[in-house]
Amino acid sequence: MADTLISVNLGESPHTNDCVHNRWHPDIPIAVWVEPGDEFKIETYDWTGGQILNNDDASDVRDVELEQVHYLSGPVGVKGAKPGDLLVVEILDIGAKEEMLWGFNGFFSKKNGGGFLTEHFPEAQKSIWDFHGMFTSSRHVPGVKYAGLIHPGLIGCLPDRKMLDMWNSREKALFDTDPARVPPLAALPNTQSAHMGKLTGEARDKAAAEGARTVPPREHGGNCDIKDLSRGCKIYFPVYVDGAGLSMGDLHFSQGDGEITFCGAIEMAGWLHLKVDLIKDGVAKYGIRNPIFKPSPIAPKYDDYLIFEGISVDEQGKQHYLDVHIAYRQACLNAIEYLKKFGYTGAQAYAILGTAPVQGHISGVVDIPNACATLWLPTDIFAFDIKPGSAGPTRFLDGSIDVPLAPDL
Repeated sequence: MADTLISVNLGESPHTNDCVHNRWHPDIPIAVWVEPGDEFKIETYDWTGGQILNNDDASDVRDVELEQVHYLSGPVGVKGAKPGDLLVVEILDIGAKEEMLWGFNGFFSKKNGGGFLTEHFPEAQKSIWDFHGMFTSSRHVPGVKYAGLIHPGLIGCLPDRKMLDMWNSREKALFDTDPARVPPLAALPNTQSAHMGKLTGEARDKAAAEGARTVPPREHGGNCDIKDLSRGCKIYFPVYVDGAGLSMGDLHFSQGDGEITFCGAIEMAGWLHLKVDLIKDGVAKYGIRNPIFKPSPIAPKYDDYLIFEGISVDEQGKQHYLDVHIAYRQACLNAIEYLKKFGYTGAQAYAILGTAPVQGHISGVVDIPNACATLWLPTDIFAFDIKPGSAGPTRFLDGSIDVPLAPDL
């Protein structure tokens, strides 16, 4: 059996665990070492480190300290890994920790984090999702049940100094174009609640002041939120520092493409069973700039979908040029309006799109001026028929069984 190399205690602060960190920096020491070809297990906190509770009160989402996140287990050093190699990571298995068989989804307040549809949902809300083996359901969003595709939302290797400086420089330049924006354009280095693993003393303080936040995806992987990085997948990461420095966290039980709710997917604590290997000089051999992956052969089997289109014309009727961000937002808003006809609140419909295995597609980017994006909503996740018909929609929810999301206070 594979040994568990990093364990986490959900009853203790992640800051008591020196095999965990929440910033990217080349000076963070390797927490554990493995050989190419080794199998091992890694445990993870939920991405907030336990800030969100299993209750009906969304004040924890409203007041979440975003400077803490994300808590990552690692770095795992792979002996012999050198800059320019490809680190091959195979996810052999993945699951929830037995003491936390539930997860959470939420919308951040526009004043503290925001999100994809923050102009439409500016207040913090959350839903709790219980795990029933491979399925999940929520007391806050009735009428849906779906199979999970558990995956790490965040996984990647340590950057070298050149890459770290590039990240910080370009993100600061973007931030400076509108420094007063709420939510901000970028999450810049911030020492508040920074956890630098085994690094201590002045070296720790210096690295904390420079460390890149874990919020966005970057060239090394990071917070990509790709729902198909589940059991059976292989990921090929560029290596930038000796030992590679693989770290992971932000596990999701289920997620829709785009993770549009931002405190998104169904967030959970859990474990990963991994195998690693190396392709020497693989970056140059294959022309790699960003990680590539071979998806899991296992996926929830949903064959029937309603597909919602969106084009690059925003809610105010303004025309944008081939803007797939605007187009996907419109597809999501169209799906939310449709689900409201069956009795869901807008927030409940939004939570479904963030947590269910919906597919997002860029369907057209050549027909000026409108890009076309589509959202594929599986119909079999619902306990009732959501397809259009001549009789019109039948309201599944009414006043007696409508359970609103835990409200902002």
